[in-house]
Amino acid sequence: MTIRHAQQEELDQFLREHPDIEMLEVLMPDMNGIPRCKRIHRREFQALLDGRLKSVATLPLVTTLGEYSNEVDPRLVAGEPDKKLLPVSGSLSPVPWLSSPTGQVLASHAELDGTPCWVDPRTVLQRVLERFDASGLKPVVATEMEFYLILPGEGPVPEPLLGSIPGTGMVQQGIQYAMAEDLWERDRFLDDVRIACEQQGVPLTTIHSEFAPGQWEINTCHVDDPITACDHAVLLKRIVKGVALQHGISATFMAKPFAGSGGNGLHIHASLYDGEGNNVFSDPAGSATPAISGLFRHAIGGMADTMPQAMAIFAPNANSYRRFVPGTYVPLAPCWGYNHRDVSLRIPVSGHDNRRIEHRVAGADANPYLVVAAVLAGMHFGISRQCEPGPMVEEGTELQGLEAVLPDRWEASLRAFGQSEVMREYLGADYCSAFESMRRSECEAFHARISNLDYEWYLRAV
Repeated sequence: MTIRHAQQEELDQFLREHPDIEMLEVLMPDMNGIPRCKRIHRREFQALLDGRLKSVATLPLVTTLGEYSNEVDPRLVAGEPDKKLLPVSGSLSPVPWLSSPTGQVLASHAELDGTPCWVDPRTVLQRVLERFDASGLKPVVATEMEFYLILPGEGPVPEPLLGSIPGTGMVQQGIQYAMAEDLWERDRFLDDVRIACEQQGVPLTTIHSEFAPGQWEINTCHVDDPITACDHAVLLKRIVKGVALQHGISATFMAKPFAGSGGNGLHIHASLYDGEGNNVFSDPAGSATPAISGLFRHAIGGMADTMPQAMAIFAPNANSYRRFVPGTYVPLAPCWGYNHRDVSLRIPVSGHDNRRIEHRVAGADANPYLVVAAVLAGMHFGISRQCEPGPMVEEGTELQGLEAVLPDRWEASLRAFGQSEVMREYLGADYCSAFESMRRSECEAFHARISNLDYEWYLRAV
């Protein structure tokens, strides 16, 4: 499976449909999943299509703050050489929340000869998918993402945008999960999100208010190209933020923006099919519930085995680890089970044709390409090594006494990632080295800051 790049007929068709567009935002996802962006004039559209536009090799390797550290192995990026930018097929679309007629297109970094470049997160995922191609298997992937809408304000602490109580100046208290009135009150925002998704080719499905005040979840359709599924996730985050800005509010996919409320997760649904279209995770002749194949057990075993090694990807920054709180539907151990939302690897209620795993560990702040790459790497590793997952958590079982064995601090996750032979084998040694270096750089910069909490706790007392 390879990254498909836009052809001449796509650009010609796009300009026929949108003749007023004079500027194009070129979106280049970095290792954080943030689409770094540059605008180009209409006179440069053809140059982008022809591969004549360049980008510095370190652009996808920056921190969340957009900073680059020289700690990356100089043999990889010395002199910060240029790489070629190639537009991704099917991603040319208008930007409906902007007042100026502007388009957008996703772009991937390539070597100057046009071959995939190791710095691009799509290339990392492509490496993993090539393993499945060689085995004659095709992953099908969908994403679920949670986010908060934020109340406008200028105070030092953000507040979630809550529903209003009619006839009063008060806001609605309580979780209010899946409340119809929340859908009604945010109808214009949600409908503009829907319209933007349709214009930009993002196949959203279900929208509902989530299990925390001011929190929402939007799901996307299952697609048989995991790279495209990740494109959808990146674009959906951009759409939600852009439409929110248009409505005078804001949105955040930060893992844990509010201490007393649930965190934002990025759940990955993945199934696996053979060349004849059969779901190889299912056992149609089985009588157990769920009727899963031995291959599925091995896949679960591999995902469980590699989960601690991949936590630096699933939880990529300091705030990510605030989400891992017992009793909040956030898994603390690599356990698995059927129809159980406390486990990290959940088998949803499903039929033989759509038997799948829901990987529930990553936060919404994570890079979708890298998350899916790590999930599928664990899956392939388990199948090839015939890993056993251990006993299944039975439906309805309380997990309060389950030992928390996943790394619960940033430094511990980076240590486990750096020691992982599996991640280097599947994701690429060069990329893993650069990822670890840049995340360590951000980690050290974060801990070097002296926060208000330091003063509140220690300045007077000690």
